[in-house]
Amino acid sequence: MEFIQDILAAIGVVLNGIPQGLLALTYGFASVPTAIGFAIGAVACGALNSVAPISFQAETIVMAGSMGKNRSERLSMVMFGGLIMVVLGLTGSLSAITAFAGDAIVHAMMAGVGFVLVKTAFGMINENPLAGWVSMASAVVIYLISNLVDPANALVYTIVGSLIISSLAAKLAGQELGKDTKPEKMCLIRMEKPVVNPAVIRGALSLACLTIGANIAFGNITSGMGSGNLNVDHLTVYSGLADAVSSLFGGGPVEAIISATGAAPHPVLSGVIMMSIMAIILFFGFLPKIGKFVPGQSIAGFLFILGAFVTIPGDGATAFTTGEPNGTIVAAVTMAVTAVLDPFFGMLAGILLKLVLAAMGLAL
Repeated sequence: MEFIQDILAAIGVVLNGIPQGLLALTYGFASVPTAIGFAIGAVACGALNSVAPISFQAETIVMAGSMGKNRSERLSMVMFGGLIMVVLGLTGSLSAITAFAGDAIVHAMMAGVGFVLVKTAFGMINENPLAGWVSMASAVVIYLISNLVDPANALVYTIVGSLIISSLAAKLAGQELGKDTKPEKMCLIRMEKPVVNPAVIRGALSLACLTIGANIAFGNITSGMGSGNLNVDHLTVYSGLADAVSSLFGGGPVEAIISATGAAPHPVLSGVIMMSIMAIILFFGFLPKIGKFVPGQSIAGFLFILGAFVTIPGDGATAFTTGEPNGTIVAAVTMAVTAVLDPFFGMLAGILLKLVLAAMGLAL
C-alpha cells in the first residue's frame, strides 16, 4: 500500500512537470536531451538519499527564455549557470552567500521573479487571447476551489485543469495546435557549442542567483513535508550538473521544485520514480507529441497563479517580516530591481544598499 502511495505521489508531480516541459519547448529547449538531466537527478537522489528531486521549474525556464535572444544564448546561460552552482555546491559556499545576503534579500528576489512570471503570462495572452484568457480564468477558479479542498495539490489541479480546458477551447475554435512543435528522435544528435557574451554572462549569473533562492526555499519545503533530511549542497551539485549536461546537448533546465514526493511514505524512492518516469517520457519523444494538442499559451494561467497567488505574496511576506535592520527598504529595492531587470542585479542592488545603510548607520 505504501508503495502505491509512492507511485501516486510521483505521478502527481509528473502531471505537474509535463505542462512546464511544454513551456520549455516553446523557448527552443529540446526534450530528449533533458532526459539526461532527469537521469542524473534520479541517480544522485538515490545515491545520496536526498528527498529533493529536480524537474522542470517554470521560474528558471521563463527567466532563461526571456533573457536569451536566441536558443544558443539560452542554452549557454543554463550551462554556465549550472556550472556555477556545481562549484558553489562542491565548495559549500551556498550557505555562506545566503547568510551574507540575508533572508530579506533572498525572498525579495524570489518575489521579484513572481512579477516576471505574471508579465510572461500576459505576454502569452497577447499572443493567443482565446487560449490565454481561458487558461487564466480557469486557473483562477480551479486554484481557489482546490486550495480550499486540497491545498497540498492545488497547483497540480490548477496546471492540469487549465491546460486541458484552454486546449479544448482552442481546438473547438478551430485553432491549429502544435504547428511550431517539432518531433524529436530518440538520440542525442550533437553537442551544442556554448557562446560567451555579456548577455550570456548576465543570464548565467541571474539563473545562479535564482537557483540559490529556489534550492533553499523549494528544497526545504519538500523536505519539510515528511521526515527526510536535506543537504542543500548536494542538491546544488546535482541540479547544477543536470542543467550543465542537459543544456550541452540542447536540453532544458531541471531544477529544485516543491515536490509532493516529499510527503510520500518513502520520499526518496518516490522522487526517483518521478524522475525516472519523466526521463522515459522525454527520451522517447512523447513530450513534443503531447504538444501537438496543446497551445503554448495554455500555460499562461498557471504562470499567473504561480506568480500572483503563490510567489509574490509568499516570498514577499517573508521578505518584509524578517526583522533584519533596514530589511523592509532593502527587500523593496531588491524586489523592484529583480522585477525590472533580473535576479542578479536585484540581489546585487539589495546587498549594496544593505552595506551602504549599515556603513552610514542609517535605519530606514
